Amino acid sequence: MATKTISDIDVAGKKVLMRVDFNVPLEDGKVMNDKRIVAALPSINKVLQAGGKLVLMSHMGRPEGRVSAELSLKPVADRLAEHLGREVKFGPTDIAGPEAVAMAQSLEAGEVLLLENLRFDPREKSKDIEQVEEFGRELAALGEVYVNDAFGTCHRKHASMWGAPLAIQAAGGQAVAGLLVEKEIKYLAEAVAEPARPFVAILGGAKVADKIKLVSTLLDKVDKIIIGGGMAFTLLKSQGAAIGKSLLEPDQVEAMKELLARAGDKIVLPCDHICTDDFTAGEPVTNDDVNIPDGLMGMDIGPKSIEAFNAIISGAKTVIWNGPMGVFEKPDYATGTQAVAQSVASSTDEGAISVIGGGDSAAAVDQMGLADKMTHVSTGGGASLTYLEGKPMGPIEVLDQK
Repeated sequence: MATKTISDIDVAGKKVLMRVDFNVPLEDGKVMNDKRIVAALPSINKVLQAGGKLVLMSHMGRPEGRVSAELSLKPVADRLAEHLGREVKFGPTDIAGPEAVAMAQSLEAGEVLLLENLRFDPREKSKDIEQVEEFGRELAALGEVYVNDAFGTCHRKHASMWGAPLAIQAAGGQAVAGLLVEKEIKYLAEAVAEPARPFVAILGGAKVADKIKLVSTLLDKVDKIIIGGGMAFTLLKSQGAAIGKSLLEPDQVEAMKELLARAGDKIVLPCDHICTDDFTAGEPVTNDDVNIPDGLMGMDIGPKSIEAFNAIISGAKTVIWNGPMGVFEKPDYATGTQAVAQSVASSTDEGAISVIGGGDSAAAVDQMGLADKMTHVSTGGGASLTYLEGKPMGPIEVLDQK
C-alpha cells in the first residue's frame, strides 16, 4: 500500500488544513533563512491553483506552551505573502478558537490563512494523549481535508500531526501527504529498499547510542558503513585503540565489540585524526595514527581517513549520509566534513543517488553551497533517522492509503 498524496484528491472549493514546517530562524522580527518556506511552496501552490481554501499551521521554536512575541509566526506570514504575491491572513493567539474558526470559514477559493504558533498551546506536544486528541479536534474544525507536508516532525505524535488528521478522517474527510513529504518518503524508502550498489552509509555525530539502532539496521542492507565524528571513538576504543581525552560512551563499549564482530569489514573507522588539547582554546594538531595520545582529543578525521573514505564514496552508487565527521562548526575542524560533502557531490555527479539525512549534514552541505548537487537533502534529521531505522511513524501511518 502507498500513502495517498495531495495529487490524488480534489481540493477545489474545500478548506484544506495543511501542516507545514515553518520553524525558521528569526532575528529582530525578520526571517533570516526561508528555505523551509520555499520547500512548502509546491504543495501550497497546488492547493491554491486548484481552487482550495488554505489554512496553514506550523510550530516555531520551543515556547513551552506559552505565548511569546519573539516566536510569533507573523514574520513568516509576511515572507510567505511575498513569495505568493498575495495576502496571507494571520490567525490570533487563541490558535483554534472562535476567531480562528470564523477566519477559516470566511476564506474564499485561493485565499490563505496562517495560524499562530501551534506550540503556544501546551496541548500541541502534550504527553497526555487525550489533550493531544482534544487540540487535534479543535484544529480539525478549521478544515475539511488534511495535508501533512511537515516531514521534520513526522516522528512526533503531536496534535497537529496526529490528532488533527484522525479527527478529519472521523468526520469523513481525507488525510494525505503533501508533495514534500511524498518526496521524502520516496527517496528514503527507495534508497534503502532497492539501492543501486555499492550502497554506502556515512554516519557521524556525537553519540553512538543515538545511532546504534540505525547502524544495526543498515548492516544487513549496505555494502559499507563509514563512521566518523564523536561516535567513532567508542568504536575505536572497543577495538583496543587509545583515544586520549576523546568523547567516550563507556556503557556502549561492549555493545560496540559485538556490533563490530557482526559487521566484519563492513564498518570503516578513521585511521588518523585532527586533535587538540583544549576544546575551547586549543590549537589543532594532526595525529597521523589511529591511536590518540593521552592529553589530546579527536576533533576531526585526518588526511589519511579522508583519502580512505573518499575512495569508498567515489565507487558508490547509493549514498546515505547522516552526521558530520567532526566539530565542523569550528573552521579548524571542518575539513573532514567538507571533504566528505565534496566527495558525495562528486559521486552524485557521476550518477550515484545521494540522500542527506537532514540535521547537521544538511546544514553542512548547505553552508558549502552543495545542497543542489545532492539527489535529495532531507528536511528532517530526527525524522529521517526514525524512517531509516524502520521505526513506526504515526503521522505518516495515519494518512489515507491508496
